[in-house]
Amino acid sequence: MSRAGGTELPADGSSAGAEHAKFLVAQALALEHGEGVAQNAAKAAQMYCEAARLGDAEAMYSLGWMYANGRGVERSDSLAGTLFAMAAFRGHDHAAKMMRFTGEYKGVVPECMNPPESERTADVDRKWNYTAYLASLPPAKRDIGKLVVSLAPQYNIDPALALAIASTESNFDPAAASPKSALGVMQLIPETAERFNVRNAFDPAQNIKGGLAYLRWLLAYFQGNVALVAAGYNAGEGAVDRYRGVPPYRETRNYVDRILTLFKADRHPFERRVVEPSPMLSSVRVAVQ
Repeated sequence: MSRAGGTELPADGSSAGAEHAKFLVAQALALEHGEGVAQNAAKAAQMYCEAARLGDAEAMYSLGWMYANGRGVERSDSLAGTLFAMAAFRGHDHAAKMMRFTGEYKGVVPECMNPPESERTADVDRKWNYTAYLASLPPAKRDIGKLVVSLAPQYNIDPALALAIASTESNFDPAAASPKSALGVMQLIPETAERFNVRNAFDPAQNIKGGLAYLRWLLAYFQGNVALVAAGYNAGEGAVDRYRGVPPYRETRNYVDRILTLFKADRHPFERRVVEPSPMLSSVRVAVQ
């Protein structure tokens, strides 16, 4: 059965939840087709399912297609039809057309859309509840945090990682300036601002986009190693290359520890097309072998 794209719709619920769903869909698509990461249809189905639970129509359609074709999951026309119907209800045009191949809504959803309580509790413990964190901030900082969350998926960056960086860099202060001339929300030094086309480092949107572009570059350069990415953001990728890992600077090591504590993961998907990986990575692998 061939597959065609549909209209991308926002998920229901909070804006943070909607943006996270978009991020999950983008990463699931990469996993499904092996774009920049090892192909893993089963993992893609899991991520589509999580996004579908958040109300994302594209995720419902994509997961339905996987059930219709038995890709990464056991083939099931009844589950596929239900998912297509759910996506169609949310306005996904192509999903409505697919129901003629799989049948109508049956009312039974995949088990992955109804995780047991123990799993939900484990997920809360494992992941940073940044939505609650944003809600606890003063209004001005909350608005900056929400801007970070809304822009991060455009750069295929998990909002939780983007927020961890912004929080640690400036505490969401668009007027922040360091003694080292790092400016704005993402604390861009002039060289980095110029490198990523930021003309006004005190403009929150420009600054955040520049920081996210740098994060995307670092993720590709260090092939998704969050510790090296955080170290590179703090001390520069050159320092990470010279020390063949996190530099021995106290500030940088504390910085990396904070990012890992907040983000709660040591790997992040990356886009191979952005930049060639650091030559240091291959030399370190050879040394380990």
